[in-house]
Amino acid sequence: MVVITFIRGWHKLINFKPQPVILTTKVSVLVAARNEAPNIAKTIEDLIAQNYARDLTEIIFIDDHSTDQTAAIISSYSDKGVKLIRLNEDQPLNSYKKKAIQTAIAQARGSLIITTDADCRMGPDWLKTIVSFYEEKKYKMISSPVAYFEEKSFFERAQTLEFLYLIGLGASTIGNRKPSTCNGANLAYEREAFYEVGGFKGIDDLASGDDELLLHKMAAKFNGHIGFLKNEDAVVYTHPKATLKEFIQQRKRWASKSTRYKNKSIIVLGVCIWLFNLSILLNAASGIFNCFYFKLAVVQLLAKMTIELLFLYDVTAFAKRRNLLILLPVLNVLHILYIVYIGVAGNTGKYNWKDRMVK
Repeated sequence: MVVITFIRGWHKLINFKPQPVILTTKVSVLVAARNEAPNIAKTIEDLIAQNYARDLTEIIFIDDHSTDQTAAIISSYSDKGVKLIRLNEDQPLNSYKKKAIQTAIAQARGSLIITTDADCRMGPDWLKTIVSFYEEKKYKMISSPVAYFEEKSFFERAQTLEFLYLIGLGASTIGNRKPSTCNGANLAYEREAFYEVGGFKGIDDLASGDDELLLHKMAAKFNGHIGFLKNEDAVVYTHPKATLKEFIQQRKRWASKSTRYKNKSIIVLGVCIWLFNLSILLNAASGIFNCFYFKLAVVQLLAKMTIELLFLYDVTAFAKRRNLLILLPVLNVLHILYIVYIGVAGNTGKYNWKDRMVK
């Protein structure tokens, strides 16, 4: 029943086709950056190359206490209209990224705020497509697709498939008008709406959640006014994590915000998914002593694989990565271990983010 709901949610999202009209929205693109010297120039070049009116576009980078050449690289583009804000807090924070975004919003001139990350790439029609969607639909917040690319190993390709699953789930919940998740690497919202929900107040002590927890606040305030932009020109691309250690740290950070969920249905769904995966492990272990439990674990695994295949079939088609489905059997086994571990580790202890240890 749940998978049918998710599939329906995905199909409720019509592929958006921009109309040939004159766009008038003033946009502020905000990018928080810390130690991104190897990547940031490409991101800046992509933003400068957008097919959107220059007089309606404001590009702001916020340097989060970088110790490399990040700030210098950003500054070198000042003659092309790229603005630089430097964070200068002398007291440790647990939410530097939220501080960076909030500081930039206070100085931004655009009525529509769009956030992305300093290691992301986007096509020339990215901004125009988002604004077209916004002007036509009048949503208070718009979540757009994020995808991995340029994978170099099996591990990275497996991440791409798993990440498409997460993006698809977030999109389908928005399609069902029950928003649960989104990604700050491709997120847009009205500046006024941000202040109407109190900005990051109440969630500003967490390093993560500048996207998902803000989405929950927006959904609670503006029911039915959250949209997902299903258009390939709106996709933002980034790289998967190269090592298992980096991957685990990233996912622990993502999972840490679940402690602040206020929507009980999201919490219940998350707990049910975690318990289901845990039961597969327990049944497989019990199968050593009783073959019934091993058979039960196999049935559960096949059910999980079938459900995810049905859902991912269309999601991977949208991303033009359906070939990744061949990895699903192996990914399913690994995914069980990952879900059970992250469900515990992400809500306890510390993790490393941007060379900082965060509680």
